[in-house]
Amino acid sequence: MASAVNYVQLESTLKQGGAGPLYLVVGEEDLLRDSALAAIKRAAIGSEGDEFNYELFYGDEASGAEIRDSVSAVPVFAERRLVVVKGAEKLTARESDLLLDYVGKPVESTTLVFVSSKLDGRLKFSQALTRAAIVVDCSPLRDAQLPAWIVREAEQVGLRLEDAAAQVLQESCGASLYGVRRELEKLASYVPADRAVTADDVHLLRGMDPGASVFDLTLAIAEGRRGRVLSILARNLEAGEAPLRILGSLAWQYRRLWKVKESLTNGGREGEAARSLRMEPWKVRAFLDRFSEPRLQGALCRFLDTDGRLKGGSGSRPRIVLERLLLKLCEDTAGHRVEPPPRPSNSPTKVPPRVLSNVRTIKSRNRAGH
Repeated sequence: MASAVNYVQLESTLKQGGAGPLYLVVGEEDLLRDSALAAIKRAAIGSEGDEFNYELFYGDEASGAEIRDSVSAVPVFAERRLVVVKGAEKLTARESDLLLDYVGKPVESTTLVFVSSKLDGRLKFSQALTRAAIVVDCSPLRDAQLPAWIVREAEQVGLRLEDAAAQVLQESCGASLYGVRRELEKLASYVPADRAVTADDVHLLRGMDPGASVFDLTLAIAEGRRGRVLSILARNLEAGEAPLRILGSLAWQYRRLWKVKESLTNGGREGEAARSLRMEPWKVRAFLDRFSEPRLQGALCRFLDTDGRLKGGSGSRPRIVLERLLLKLCEDTAGHRVEPPPRPSNSPTKVPPRVLSNVRTIKSRNRAGH
């Protein structure tokens, strides 16, 4: 039975033992999937690539017979051949069944990589592949994993981040790993190698002044300052920030507010909450009181609705869709009565885990943002 590794463990195993014959790169985080595939490609055919020994298929276009013929070919003037199947979940049951025998006994001189956001575990092929392949888990990172990931990515491009700079990056990009990477690449070309990156550097290169981050947007919402809210949104859009990225960052911030409130309810310290929210400890309670559980639940449901509208469910322009969302959030937090999202009368006040999970992966389902 093959093993399962995460994105960090994959690089270590490739360095120690080279590329294996069969991989399944699976998970909703696009950047982690792309990074895992790039690492396997380097280990299999080198960093420069090898056009004679590399073939790429797409699950909605290729047949099982074509993939089987490709992986059975002999490498040309090389030790190994690489075959990649992207969108593997789109292989029909009929086509994937043609690969069952190969998955059970892969050719050692070929590295075959199936890449998918999510496989149907009911299919015989999916079950066989999961048992036989080295499975690379590319699920979205948890909030607690993001700081270490940011620091690690910064080191790879030669950057040292001050704690405040890392926090601003995380807040401004939310759970968008591609967003963080783009900001790090810009910082690497701007900040001299002999000094650490500051929060001001991050603000400057994002094309906006301090006071336009997702935290500042949330603070303005809490205060019901509609003009400031719309101004921050406008500056983000003018700086080239994608509407879905803005929505994802805001959803991430609200999810964090929920966690901070839960922590305080369970005996957590206000000092820790203050550090997480970047504000004075004496301001924390008043700030969080603006975000009652029903209002947080309503906001998270609004985010899901707006996500659908931005992806084509509405004829309105993205800017108008976001402006309407933000104004509704201001009304909710300011205490005005608004119609809550529909839910059963006997449902609990607490947000179901499925809703939190869906909000956290708003960004992950956006394939147009990078």
